Amino acid sequence: MDQAVAYAREQDGRFLAELIEFLRIPSVSTAPERGGDVARAAAWIAGHLERLGFRSRVEPTDLHPIVRADWLGAPGRPTVLCYGHYDVQPPDPLDLWNSPPFEPTVEQGALYARGASDDKGQLFTHVKAVEAILRTAGSLPVNVKFLLEGEEEIGSPSLATYVPRHRRALAADAALVSDGALFAPGLPTLTTGLRGLLYAEIEVSGARCDLHSGQYGGAAPNALGALAQILAALKDRQGRIRIPGYYGRVRPPDDAERSAWARLPFDEVAFCNVIGVAVAPGEEAYPILERLWARPTLDVHGIAGGFAGIGMKTVIPSRATAKVSMRLVPDQRPERIFKQLERFVRRQAPPGVRVEVRHLASTPPVVVSPDAPAVRAAARSLEAVFGVPPVYTRSGGSIPVVSAFDRSLKISTVMMGFGLPDDNLHAPNEKFALVNFRQGIEAAIRFFHEFGG
Repeated sequence: MDQAVAYAREQDGRFLAELIEFLRIPSVSTAPERGGDVARAAAWIAGHLERLGFRSRVEPTDLHPIVRADWLGAPGRPTVLCYGHYDVQPPDPLDLWNSPPFEPTVEQGALYARGASDDKGQLFTHVKAVEAILRTAGSLPVNVKFLLEGEEEIGSPSLATYVPRHRRALAADAALVSDGALFAPGLPTLTTGLRGLLYAEIEVSGARCDLHSGQYGGAAPNALGALAQILAALKDRQGRIRIPGYYGRVRPPDDAERSAWARLPFDEVAFCNVIGVAVAPGEEAYPILERLWARPTLDVHGIAGGFAGIGMKTVIPSRATAKVSMRLVPDQRPERIFKQLERFVRRQAPPGVRVEVRHLASTPPVVVSPDAPAVRAAARSLEAVFGVPPVYTRSGGSIPVVSAFDRSLKISTVMMGFGLPDDNLHAPNEKFALVNFRQGIEAAIRFFHEFGG
């Protein structure tokens, strides 16, 4: 293990140069014109793993390829399934970047590029960790499988069916995911819970076409107004969701977890300052961290309908739509919550309109025990690297594949991220601290040894 760590430190410059080469590929999965670049990124990382001695292949899907790579030369030892995604978010707006998003730049100890932290830089910590071990010891202390996708930024639609169909090929004793952040600089963090997601679209239809408000106002249904009434009815003024039964299956965190969160270096005033508000809305009876990690939510993401251009157009909209999502917590089930949402929305519709509620995407919440053997091995590894024990947090976001690992493979997932809260994920000037890149490689090296026994 010490030799592998030393090797990684000696090869630091080359590792960074290779990551920069990877980041130059504009693998934007949401843009159809970038499909060739996404495929190029898949081939690049598959070839890189092949040269390290993995059995590697690129598997096509209806959208973007899945990369699989296996090294199974440690019979009788545990198997670790490493997950990451090589697709990235669109870089827009380009004029807000200090340097071109696909021409990586190092400044003040950080690497700036789209995908630097989310997730090419972090998945590369696993790749460089196995290289360091193989080049010094000749073999790994565990069997390692890589599962790398190019669709995470569009909801992982192919993996939703791929993982259940390939249970045997993906069988492992634990999964390792580095697609997150430290709670604060220098504070190692293990994530033990993810909120689930339910994403829906509400469409309201009124008259057969838009109508003149002078000729028909007062006697014609207004689809946009009706949609506004429906959306306003979803929450009360205190931020509590009014859908009957919505909170019925919410499992609260236990006292030990709440106490651990209370000891984290979190400042509510600073939090409000960062997001630019005077007060944080939401359920006032719960601390902000609990609201972010362990309470369910409902948010409106966009409304379309009517006329919003320059000048005037006095029409009564015949159609209007809204995108709505809910972050779910244990033990809420997305399919049950969707039915509750649909019933409630239909009951709120005023006379003269028709309502359709469409399910767009969902993933269940996940909780991982901090006492799982793989999580304990990760904790020892992080403490050895950072010099302090890790803190245990949850994430308000969702990683669909972790739910798939939990349901289909029945394994615990180690969520060991090395980004920082200010890495500007999905925003201009995304970055990845070089010290975190190096520490991520060393932590992964130690994890493979710790878990391998």
